[in-house]
Amino acid sequence: MEIPFDIERARRETRGTANVIHFNNAGAALMPVPVADAHYAYLKQEEEQGGYEVMARHSAKLENFYRASARLLNCSAPEIAFADSATRAWNSVFYALSFQPGERILVGSAEYGSNLVAMLHRARLTGVEIIQVPDDDYGQIDVAALEELIDERVRLICLTQVPSGGGLVNPAAAVGCIARAAGIPYLLDACQVLGQLPVDVEAIGCDLLCGTGRKFLRAPRGTGLLYVRQSLLEKLEPAQLNHHAANLVAADQYELRADARRFECWERSYAGQFALGVAIDYALEWGLDRIGARINHLAQTLRSELANISGVSLADKGLEHCGIVTFYTSHLSAEKIQRGLAEAGINTSTVPFNANPLSSTLAPHFPLVRASLHYYNTDEEIEQFIDMLQALAAGR
Repeated sequence: MEIPFDIERARRETRGTANVIHFNNAGAALMPVPVADAHYAYLKQEEEQGGYEVMARHSAKLENFYRASARLLNCSAPEIAFADSATRAWNSVFYALSFQPGERILVGSAEYGSNLVAMLHRARLTGVEIIQVPDDDYGQIDVAALEELIDERVRLICLTQVPSGGGLVNPAAAVGCIARAAGIPYLLDACQVLGQLPVDVEAIGCDLLCGTGRKFLRAPRGTGLLYVRQSLLEKLEPAQLNHHAANLVAADQYELRADARRFECWERSYAGQFALGVAIDYALEWGLDRIGARINHLAQTLRSELANISGVSLADKGLEHCGIVTFYTSHLSAEKIQRGLAEAGINTSTVPFNANPLSSTLAPHFPLVRASLHYYNTDEEIEQFIDMLQALAAGR
């Protein structure tokens, strides 16, 4: 049963819906009016009055980002840091962890390619081993296999909750139970989750989490966040420091900040930080449960329609699915489908190998088309998408 949703308001407050059918929300969603206007207004003030002066005057509004993020994740504001991307956030804590030869990092097959590059880099430098946890029969991380791999050599567990190139939702909380029981730090990539599904770090049990603003939170590009559990924060010193991350107490002495902002740099897009706070408040106002139900309805509708098209194969794995829908055909390339849809005013994307290299290596497949839905999309847009896809398949 579909939960009632004020779609008229959602589209009225999303100017871009008048121009395109936007099924590329896993890339970057359309900003809503309150977020875009807040961002533009802040930049205009910087233009007219000076960046430092605007920052000083809006210090309370800038602080709202930390409070809003804490509400979003069910944590405390001192456990939050601003970042210019999820990758920057992920790298900043990953490179703060120390590894010795023979120690292990356990990782799921959905791990994002950028994260894997960093792991391979640390493996080359330190001798730490990267151990891939098998998938279960549904294509998600095998929790029982993960538990079997736990021993004194494991230094870190990494999980991407929703892969960039697939619709599955990994069982993040089940992984958290294992990590907590073993006392092993747990780093969760929630880049494709924030803004589309509820995220509670206490219920999940992760110690570290990264996310971006531009995707389902509908914030500007160049914005992201990092969560660091207070009990672990006290043990981590960032690989790079600056005079915002640490206080100079003498010309030859510094003290690290006590909060997660030790992972920040003082210079950043303050307009972006302000807008990300507005975007998080906006998502919370709608309600993440309601957003998730709306997105799930749309994604299930699209999957159902795609399954009825001859020659189209769905590629999403897992017991639980989200708003990312991936598919392929044997007779039309993903690139040709994307181009054809774009010419008709429908935004989608394709899934490159480096999005999820481990899962792509395990189960090679045709290049995928990715259609990622948000709550402001409609059943009518799905119908237009399906009609255009069928026209492309028929060579029209």
